[in-house]
Amino acid sequence: HEENWLPILELSVEEVFGIMLNCKVRPVAKSEHEANTEFTAMVGLAGSLSGILTVCCDTKTAYQTAKSMLGDTATSEEEVADALGEICNMIAGNFKNKLAGTDEMCMLSVPTVISGGQYTFRSMAEGNSMETIILFEDAPVAIRLQFES
Repeated sequence: HEENWLPILELSVEEVFGIMLNCKVRPVAKSEHEANTEFTAMVGLAGSLSGILTVCCDTKTAYQTAKSMLGDTATSEEEVADALGEICNMIAGNFKNKLAGTDEMCMLSVPTVISGGQYTFRSMAEGNSMETIILFEDAPVAIRLQFES
């Protein structure tokens, strides 16, 4: 039923950004907005759903995410990484809980966050992928799910 998963992923993103960052977000056209990958948070999924969920954005947006979550005192790169990792973790958890039969049979990894612009990301989760892009503070944020079918 993977063909029906993108709207579920988009709903999960909207709910997490609404609850954790107190803002409304909606998907935007990928052709008009490309997210920078200066910060990439990732959470692995294992069990009945196997893959990886990533959240990518530029540095300014990552810092704004942390400030929205933790207040204006969030200024260190460690706090920014923690905040973005937690957003990624919550999206992954929200998404897997919405899939019938997946919630109890799928485990999430501890979030990992990479910062810096000079890297190449390759996932061993061969198979399908889906991506949605939202605007947060007028900047694109890409949320991608790569999974084994």
